[in-house]
Amino acid sequence: MTANRKNVTAAAVIGLLSGLVLTFLFKWTEAVTGEKIYTLLLNVDYIPIFGEVSYPEWLEVAFHLIVSVAVAFGFLLMYRLRPQWHRHAVPICTAVSVLIGILLFPTTALSDRTPAITDGTALLYWLIGHAIFGALLGIGFRRLGSK
Repeated sequence: MTANRKNVTAAAVIGLLSGLVLTFLFKWTEAVTGEKIYTLLLNVDYIPIFGEVSYPEWLEVAFHLIVSVAVAFGFLLMYRLRPQWHRHAVPICTAVSVLIGILLFPTTALSDRTPAITDGTALLYWLIGHAIFGALLGIGFRRLGSK
């Protein structure tokens, strides 16, 4: 397997595993606290056409994992452009993932199934989860770059 192909495969695995951790973390947090962050994670109500269909949970999780892998591919592109970035992968991936979380949280206002946009506790859990997701991505890319 070529180095290019190995990196693509590794990035997909890193994104998939990080996305699964986020999925289970949010599902557990929602079960324990009642904050609808897992519901928000899987929510597609606001996307035209997608929002008109009711999907089974496993398919909503699959949508989320596709996005997680896409985010990992974005970081792989960064890795290809600047191979030495892996030394700072954890803080970079964490910061970018928290930024993504900040940008996505307002979509909660577009659904009646998700937390209120003013729900500070939900926002805190949401951002902590995205920080963990980013840190896991960063750890994966740091390991990838050190090989």
